[in-house]
Amino acid sequence: MLIPAVEDALAAYLRQTLPLTADQGDISFEAPTPTWAEQLTTPVVDAFLYSITRSPQPPRASAPRTTDGGRVERRAPLPLVRLGYLVSAWADSPRAEHSLLGDTLTRLMSVQVLPTWAVEAQLNSSVQVALAADDAQSVALLWQSLGTGHKASFVLEVTVASDAYDWEAAATSVTEVAASASVLPRQDPAEPGGAWRTGQG
Repeated sequence: MLIPAVEDALAAYLRQTLPLTADQGDISFEAPTPTWAEQLTTPVVDAFLYSITRSPQPPRASAPRTTDGGRVERRAPLPLVRLGYLVSAWADSPRAEHSLLGDTLTRLMSVQVLPTWAVEAQLNSSVQVALAADDAQSVALLWQSLGTGHKASFVLEVTVASDAYDWEAAATSVTEVAASASVLPRQDPAEPGGAWRTGQG
């Protein structure tokens, strides 16, 4: 559910912030191949997932949670995953495409983390978004592999915590420490052989 939940969050954010209502256009996550493009009848913002790598950021710790039964659960810090999306706009003219792509770029660059209202509860992670560093050659090769021909686009990097570890019952915490004492034998140097004895002298 990790990737679908991320894409639901992206779609919710773009749908809310772009001038693109459901009857005016669509948000897609399909591969922008020639066959796909020929079927379009309305403007579309497409975010094609082409790369999945582990993020160099350190694993993210999760706060403990309490179940309905009152049991406290914890889980190990979650490794972060980086998703690479090729973002493009499709419309009936280059000018309309550039306008829609520019609006999309502006909305995504205006935030570093998608707002909580766009992220569904089951994701259990914030969704970081950032424009990838310029790598025109790699993008050109990607378009070539899709068979579409080069098109104005940008690469969006999305970083999110993976669900690599399950929740487990937290170890029982120590609530009381008991102390005890006993008399140890001591050596009396006044006695022959330094005999050991107990009690008070």
